[in-house]
Amino acid sequence: HIIAPDDMYWGIKKQLLTIFNETLEFDFVDQTDLDLIKSSIKPNTKLIWIETPSNPLLKVTHIEEIGKIAKQNNITFACDSTFASPILQNPILLGADIVMHSSTKYLGGHSDVLGGILVTAKKDELWERIKNIQQTGGAVPSPFDCFLLCRSIKTLAYRMKGHCENGKLVAQYLVNHPKVEAVFFPGLESHPQHEIAKKQMKDFGGMMSFLVRGDVEETSRVVNNVKLFAQATSLGGVESLIEHRYSVEGPDSKTPKNLLRISVGLEHVDDIIADLEQALG
Repeated sequence: HIIAPDDMYWGIKKQLLTIFNETLEFDFVDQTDLDLIKSSIKPNTKLIWIETPSNPLLKVTHIEEIGKIAKQNNITFACDSTFASPILQNPILLGADIVMHSSTKYLGGHSDVLGGILVTAKKDELWERIKNIQQTGGAVPSPFDCFLLCRSIKTLAYRMKGHCENGKLVAQYLVNHPKVEAVFFPGLESHPQHEIAKKQMKDFGGMMSFLVRGDVEETSRVVNNVKLFAQATSLGGVESLIEHRYSVEGPDSKTPKNLLRISVGLEHVDDIIADLEQALG
């Protein structure tokens, strides 16, 4: 049995629902509610899986507190920290047994690598099992992909600084825009888990979502009006990206129909804001 987040990367959720649904049990719960996590634990619970900040609503989960719950109940604790990158957040230092990153995103940073990383807190039996799956399953990156990642990691700290600086300015712009209903960004004081984010993150990154004031047609108009932003599912690259999550996830999606997710890139922030301004109208 797995306790997973109610707001999480659609690809993993779809895997659980369509590939592992006959072999695993799972519950998708609001992981900002620690009591709900405790009450979701069953005798056969083997994994608490969190994603913080989450995709696409940017919920922040208290890593250290969930680490305590997992340890008390002898449950493996894994954290997807892709939105934060290792520069902004280190879940293993806060009690996680495993941290996951999509290296396609901030670690790669240039939209030219596909990859993923699992890091265990200890080089133990769990690490050996993961290594065996990697070797026997063939999930091994090519030498050139490894070269590209090594190249990218050299600039990761400086890129994250730029993403964070631009992200804060874009979030403040959106908060004050009359055609924006709400902004989901942990760096805003209005964010419900802002204080937790301040405690466990060094900064707040460049990922955010916002609700367009209007229906799905108005939201589509905005996303199709951008010029600087590229419409794409990925994130964490040097270029700014925008995506209508509901369209990507399909009719079973619980994502609000008027939500747009943006990955704030490293272009000049004035150009990023100007593009949003003309798109929102």
